[in-house]
Amino acid sequence: MTRSPQYPQLDTPCAVINLDTVDRNVNAYQAYCDKHDIALRPHIKTHKIPAFAKQQIDAGARGITCQKIGEAEIMADAGLDDILLTYNVLGERKLARLRALFDRIKTLRVVADNEAVIEGLSRAFSDSAKPLEILIECDTGGGRCGVQSPDAAVVLAQKIQSLPGIAFAGLMTYPAAGGGPKVGGFFGDAMAKLDAVGIDCPIRSSGGTPDMWKAHEVSNVTEHRIGTYIYNDRSLMAREVCGEDDCALRVLAEVVSLPAPGRAIIDAGSKVLTSDLLGLEGYGCVVGHPEVNVVGLSEEHGILHFEADLSPFEIGERIEIIPNHVCVVSNMLDQVHLVRGDVISTVDVTARGKVL
Repeated sequence: MTRSPQYPQLDTPCAVINLDTVDRNVNAYQAYCDKHDIALRPHIKTHKIPAFAKQQIDAGARGITCQKIGEAEIMADAGLDDILLTYNVLGERKLARLRALFDRIKTLRVVADNEAVIEGLSRAFSDSAKPLEILIECDTGGGRCGVQSPDAAVVLAQKIQSLPGIAFAGLMTYPAAGGGPKVGGFFGDAMAKLDAVGIDCPIRSSGGTPDMWKAHEVSNVTEHRIGTYIYNDRSLMAREVCGEDDCALRVLAEVVSLPAPGRAIIDAGSKVLTSDLLGLEGYGCVVGHPEVNVVGLSEEHGILHFEADLSPFEIGERIEIIPNHVCVVSNMLDQVHLVRGDVISTVDVTARGKVL
């Protein structure tokens, strides 16, 4: 006989989100930002759900961050009207969508790190009644997009100021974990050089959940962008940023096979848990079973290993897994299930798959 299943009304695999934990996470970090006079601009890529974005705004967030135009369009449709788009926008079709979005919400800002992007933005907004504000993306150690020096940031700021339809609004970066001091130094140098040529730099936007509780230690930053904090995940547990009780989203899976001693198979594979490792061993932690490791994934199968003399599971048993990287799990699911006490509701992950 199998043990009593968790959430018997739900089919597995699925994501279950504890709303009390979400509330606690949102309110705790907003209180931290308020205490340190930091503008909070949450990144919606973690949840991709307008209701959660509105909750973050209602708690006191300045606005939201989106990575792609498709995400921003979904959020604007739901009434979110202060959006920072942190991705280079290229191509006439995307620029037309960006302009249409700009014309229907209160505040839309973008980032750029090269002249080609800036010139395209200027062409698309040359007849706009108000300029599109641009933040220059800076590479402060993350190794993705971004100008490589404060001098390069000044050159692009001057380029922006020389073109119609656009205006320079500040600096933006996404640093590597532990990279706060580099951010402060880069921004400080850039601000001094901008001031020397008569250009104001009102916004200095940094981000990242791994260093969320150290954001106030970074000089010259006015705004912090953060996503994962609303749910938290195993990667943040490993960095001691949060505890297990702070992880709001769990993947609910079912044991479908016990083919050999020391091995169990669950119905959550890479299509749910994803292949992200983030420097960890295994693909998640099984709640209540520290002796069990999620050692492998194929598309529909998750492989659990444990000592051969243990019998932690029965076929048909349901388990909860805290994923390594919760943001990508959100993007794998059409719907998630929200739990408040004994009440379970289901909500669409409206902005999932919006890669354009």
